Amino acid sequence: MLPVLSAEQVRSIDRLTIEREPVASLDLMERAAKAFTTAFLLAHGHSPRPVLVVCGPGNNGGDGLAIARLLAGRKWPVRVLCPYDPNASSADNAINLRRSKELPINVLIGPHRSIPPVAAGEVVIDALFGTGLDRPLEGHFLQLVKDLNARKARVFSVDLPSGAWADGGPDDRSAIVQAEWTCTFQVPKPFMLLPEHSSSCGVWQIADIGLDKEAIASCDSRHHLVEPGDVSRRLANRHRNAHKGSFGHALIAAGGQGHLGAAVMAVAAATRSGAGLVTAYVPSGGAQAIHSAVPEAMVVEDGPMPFLSSRIPEGRWSAVGIGPGIGQSEATVHVLDELMRTFKGPIVFDADALNILAATPGMLGSVRAGSVLTPHPGEADRLFGASIDSRERIQKASAFAQLRRVVVVVKGANTAICLADGRVLFNATGNAGLAKGGSGDALTGLITGSLAQGLRAEDAAVVGVWVHGLAGDLAAAELGQDGMTTMDVIRAVPRAFQRVREGGCWQNEK
Repeated sequence: MLPVLSAEQVRSIDRLTIEREPVASLDLMERAAKAFTTAFLLAHGHSPRPVLVVCGPGNNGGDGLAIARLLAGRKWPVRVLCPYDPNASSADNAINLRRSKELPINVLIGPHRSIPPVAAGEVVIDALFGTGLDRPLEGHFLQLVKDLNARKARVFSVDLPSGAWADGGPDDRSAIVQAEWTCTFQVPKPFMLLPEHSSSCGVWQIADIGLDKEAIASCDSRHHLVEPGDVSRRLANRHRNAHKGSFGHALIAAGGQGHLGAAVMAVAAATRSGAGLVTAYVPSGGAQAIHSAVPEAMVVEDGPMPFLSSRIPEGRWSAVGIGPGIGQSEATVHVLDELMRTFKGPIVFDADALNILAATPGMLGSVRAGSVLTPHPGEADRLFGASIDSRERIQKASAFAQLRRVVVVVKGANTAICLADGRVLFNATGNAGLAKGGSGDALTGLITGSLAQGLRAEDAAVVGVWVHGLAGDLAAAELGQDGMTTMDVIRAVPRAFQRVREGGCWQNEK
């Protein structure tokens, strides 16, 4: 897993790299510029085209000046805007500014308040400010960012979109460059993974610039980004001599009047999870819907009410998922309460099960260790208290996960998996096509099916969230984000598992 590091941690690693390697800070800047240029050319083509590089007075601007020089050396028509007093720039920035004047590069210097006209086909490289920024932009720099956003040009950011704070913020999107693509150095930063900010980065990727590995490993980071290998090593082993009993029995308790589709999607996803057996527990009249849509699943039908009103049937269930579409009737509250008191295996709580936990005094505190809760932001706020932003929401979810020894999956862009040991794992598969009804139901089925196969709660959550997002990416690639449905995602789950088992690479495509 990749550690997600703060701005101060990154500065510390830079210093240690310079001391230990040793390497001059100017040479480290050159290394970063080469890494960005290589990634930029691979991602967007080697054919020269006009480019405007907008540089700030610090080391991020120094990176931009070195990038401009490297592109000019490849015969790219390069212009550079340096909207600052050169006498106030960093030492390495000043050196690269002098170097840029030795090549046929048009350099505009001074406190400009607007971006020069951007020609058709010209791209903009944003190198105004990087991870060192920790306060809102103001004055002509703020005007430059607003002007750049208004131009709707293709913008590629160096390390972070200018105006962004590496640790998260500010709230005003108009004060942050809205990049099409961002190449960040060595490790992801919190800004890139918080849902309200991540879209400012566009598509992003990480470039290794050779920072000291021991320094990175010594950082006390509780936040990490999940990588493909972290998922493949968690998958259940499928031995040649295995049988259906080898992979557990998942029970999905779901559905209610007008919401049987939620049960269908959760059960369908569970059958795609690798679980050996899947049984649906649905209200009266729900069996036909399950049998017709998911013939692989068995069904136990409750009755006679159109919602779950009777005790969960006894069975050799390996794991239970409960909540999609069940409603919050008094009888259903009792069903959930009795399940929590009597079932000794892992439970996945989703949707109305979470709302019941939040609304019923004492129930949330009775959640058994090893359980998985999968709230979306609204449900998380009902469970753990209202939050002003996703960072606070994740902190509250993490505190609950540690207190109750459970896993809390805070759903959304870059879903955050909060573990009992205090770590938070961010997921980077998925896309906006998943932002539709039923998506969470499918995730419940996948996590429940993974638990049924004997995976620990942490591992089941990592596998379920990653595969769910990757299946969404595969569905979007085939059908587009607009028209894809949750059932399309579920149909793509086998290909997602195959991709993970084959070690297929993942690339962020937000």
